[in-house]
Amino acid sequence: MPAGKSRILIVDDQRNMRTTTALVLRQEGYEVAEVESGEAALSRLLEEPFDLVLTDLKMAPLDGLAVLRGALEISPSTQVMVMTGYGTVESAVDAMQQGAYDYISKPFKDSELLVRVQRALEKRRLLVDLGLFSDEFRERYQLDALVGRSAPMRELLTRLVRVAPTDVTVLITGESGTGKELIARAIHANSRRADRPFVPVNCAAIAETLLESELFGHVKGAFTGAVKLRQGLLEEAAGGTFFFDEIAETTPAFQAKLLRVIQEHEIRRVGDNASIPVDVRVIAATNQDLKLAINEKRFREDLYYRLNVVPLTAPTLRERKEDIPLLAQHFLTRFNHRNLTRRTLTQGALQKMATYDFPGNVRELENIVEQAAALSHGDEIEQDDVYLETRTTAVLETPPGGVHTLAQEVDTAEKRAIEAALHRNEGLLERVARELDVSSTTLWRKMKRLGLRKD
Repeated sequence: MPAGKSRILIVDDQRNMRTTTALVLRQEGYEVAEVESGEAALSRLLEEPFDLVLTDLKMAPLDGLAVLRGALEISPSTQVMVMTGYGTVESAVDAMQQGAYDYISKPFKDSELLVRVQRALEKRRLLVDLGLFSDEFRERYQLDALVGRSAPMRELLTRLVRVAPTDVTVLITGESGTGKELIARAIHANSRRADRPFVPVNCAAIAETLLESELFGHVKGAFTGAVKLRQGLLEEAAGGTFFFDEIAETTPAFQAKLLRVIQEHEIRRVGDNASIPVDVRVIAATNQDLKLAINEKRFREDLYYRLNVVPLTAPTLRERKEDIPLLAQHFLTRFNHRNLTRRTLTQGALQKMATYDFPGNVRELENIVEQAAALSHGDEIEQDDVYLETRTTAVLETPPGGVHTLAQEVDTAEKRAIEAALHRNEGLLERVARELDVSSTTLWRKMKRLGLRKD
């Protein structure tokens, strides 16, 4: 991407600094926009694309970290570089752990700024020009298991690649069957811990009385049956990544102990008074609304904020229906390889799957494809070979007086809620997102799917 076509957004509440920096970059042929606050930056990012955001850290009410998080949500491939004053290097390092590409300390030389900007734009070109879905990109970042070319998947994969090399804690949310563990494994595979263990634990699958012993270990005599010292799974994951699946299924008492693991990087075996240091990166996942769980006193608010440093959302299959043919072929290829068959999907079979709501998401699609392949009468899987539950068959248009599907009812309710919020907030999307308690990216995606404009 030639310098003249690279677009840079400068965010700084000090006018002189903002103007001087913009002048240096414009003289190099960059297209530069300037804003004086974090809120104005998020508005510009929602309205137009930028290749690089250069933001000051110390601003009010929205600081540089808020700008960073907003940029990650709105345009994951946009690179962010933070500018720091004297004594704020620690904050800059924190910003890099949360996904910033680089930081530069004030006052800086023009030559230093231009070199760092050029490097950031080269990283952006790698993400865009190489392509998120080329074989080279997928092989390099070990993303073969995450199949899809839709906009929600592009956003997810771009954020994943940016956050993986850091040690920051990640919270993955999404419905059952959306592939949250695959996302966690991809993060681990692209981290500096890739050669160390990845240890997943489904918190809902282990009895509450055993969970603490399984994770922290126990000493001899800690309880009936503890005949010898046992090392916990967190110790076995030393140097690697620990994945807490279904984290909302844990009790507040256990959550307090997990909070200590994240904050202090240490554990205590059951029955022991001594603390043991552990070096693990924590990734957690849930299909529940944790904010609702907090209100109902089922989940600790302090743990939520420790886990939700970088949130990732696994999109539902309903939000990325254009990925259904790719996923179906992916699962069929795997079936053929395992069973030494040559099954193929007809257009009719794919069309039938494309009109289905998939409440079970990708996992349900996999089961449907494998069932059709196993029961088909020949190598071609026909429309009649694909069994779908009629209760969730989607109908795009319902005649007046007809019956709407649950998905259509949800779409109608969401459309009304977004329209009302847009009216109340005069089309300012960041305010609408805050009011509706969704990310800017989720809001934009829903508006696009529902055919809504901010005006």
